Formats: sequence, C-alpha cells, structure tokens
Amino acid sequence: MKNIEYIIVGDGYAGLFFAHQLIKNNKSFVIFSEGRKSASQVSAGIINPVVLKKFTTFWKAQEQIDFLTQTLEEIKSYTGKNYWIGSSIHRIFHDENEQNLWMKKSGNEDLSGFLSQNFEHIDGVKNDFDTGKVIQSARLDVSGFFNGLFDYFEKNELFVKEKFDYTQLDVKVSSYKDLTFKNIIFCEGIGVKENPYFSVIPINPNKGHHIKVKLSREIPKDITIKKKHFLFPVNDGLHFYGGTYDREQLHHHIDDSAVVQLVKGLSELYPHDFEVKEVNFGFRPTVKDRRPIIGNHPDYKNLYVFNGLGARGILNGCYFSKSLYDCIEENIPLHAEVDINRFK
Repeated sequence: MKNIEYIIVGDGYAGLFFAHQLIKNNKSFVIFSEGRKSASQVSAGIINPVVLKKFTTFWKAQEQIDFLTQTLEEIKSYTGKNYWIGSSIHRIFHDENEQNLWMKKSGNEDLSGFLSQNFEHIDGVKNDFDTGKVIQSARLDVSGFFNGLFDYFEKNELFVKEKFDYTQLDVKVSSYKDLTFKNIIFCEGIGVKENPYFSVIPINPNKGHHIKVKLSREIPKDITIKKKHFLFPVNDGLHFYGGTYDREQLHHHIDDSAVVQLVKGLSELYPHDFEVKEVNFGFRPTVKDRRPIIGNHPDYKNLYVFNGLGARGILNGCYFSKSLYDCIEENIPLHAEVDINRFK
C-alpha cells in the first residue's frame, strides 16, 4: 500500500486549484481524472468582478481577483507560464439608460474600482451607444492552464487517468485500492450526483453552449466584447462566442436551439459574414444561493466535497481552495455562506 495525504477526485477548476494548495504546502497527493473534458475545460475563462446585467458586484470580488493574481504567479513557478490574459471586458450598452446607470454605479464605493467612467467605441461591431470597460477584468488561458498543470501532474506521477470507483473506497480504514490516504476531496462538478457520499447536496446542472467562428473581417484582438454573450479571439484564427444558460435541456448532446440562439446573438453584434466551425457544451454545477458547497461528510470526517462553483468557476475555485485547505490543515472554520452545513 502506498500512503499519501490527499486524494483529489475531479480535474476541473476546483480540483486543480486545490491541487495547487497541496503543491504549495508540500503535501503528497494524487488526482483522479476520467479523461473527459469537464465544464471547466470548455469554459470561456472569463475573469470578471462585475455582474454585467445589472452592473453590480458580488461577495468578496476584490479579494478573489487579488488572490487569483497571486495564485497564477505561484503556479508559474512550476509550470513556467502565467495563464492570465489581460483582455479587458467591454460591455456594449443597449441604450442611453444603460450608459447613465453605468456612470451612476461607477461612483459607488464597491464598484468604482471596476467600472471605467470613460466610454469607448469599438470598430468592427455594432455599438451605437459605445461600451463600458470593466477594470481588473481578464481571461484565463484555459487550454494552457489545464495542459500546463496536467503535464506537471504527469511528470511528477500525480495523475491517475481512470474513473474513480466508489466501491473500491474503504472509508473505515481510509483506503482506495492500493492507496491509503489522510483526506479525500471530491471535486466532481455535476458528477457528484453519482457519488454515494455526497449525492444529496443541492447541485443543479446548468448547460452552456458556445461556438467557435471564423469572422470575415477582423475586430480588435486585445479585448473581450460582451453584449448577450462574450466574444474574443482564440487559437487558429477563430473567435469564441458564448455561452448560453439552460437548466431544462440537460441531455448530453448539442441543442440546435442553443446554436440558433448563439448565431442570432452574434449576428446582432457582428454585421459581417461568419462561419461556425465548432460547437461545444458543458454542465456548470450551480447552487440556488450562488455560493460554493464546501465541507466534510457528517459521518466520515476525512471525506470532503468542493463543488457548486457555478459560472465563476475560476474565481470561486481559486479563492475557496485555500479556505478548504485552511479548514482541513489549520482547523480554520469555513465561511458560513459556503459551508455544506448551511443545508442542514
């Protein structure tokens, strides 16, 4: 039997950011990956401290941005790359009322560091009322982030490329096949519904589609444009446009209606020809109160869940990975807002 301190089950943002905490603190671990692309891996990678529908911010937004910036620099120390892309979001205004609301909100103490008071016009897209820039917004190089960390795991023999088999887990002696462990962290997204220890947690799948398109005329490459959805350049001369939100159509194939919605939305934004080259979808694990679910099993105290990151997977995954680590290793209580016990 091989003895390790942690097993991580799941290879999305929750699992990888928690793995970073273990690397940083010299803890032994392995991470289980089914080899299927998670919702995290097909996500847009948007880093955004503002709710762009209402021009509001959210709980601990500045702390989360600051902590992510620090964490990506730490990850660079062993992958050799910082995956932050400094591509600010520019929100297209629908009318003068939105301009006025943005300007009013930009004077609020909690938003003044996020909403630029200088409106900008963008060439190549429809923006009759200009755009507002979200300060401190950016994107994560999603493919680079996952490839870089997966390569590190493989080189250091931390990667187990197989589906975790719950029947092989002996919770009484803390063992799994030929491994004994101190703690196990389940970071499975919507896969938690199959987990016999945490299947009852109130995770709701939210299906999101995006398309990758070939534009016939260039648009600025150093920004992320937002109207109904996000538009920004990716590899191979393509642009990402998405993503949708759907809590009803939860089957595991592409919804034609979602593609129609995206094509229509892009047509309203981009007044030139474009060609859809690729369609992807994933299932975000969401929670009704829009807070992650973190904590241990009521009977098996060294079994933990880290889930419910929702549409802000990068910020939530990064920030609360340390909260979970500190809870386990330093006995620091979790925030009540994210503690699994709030559902008792």
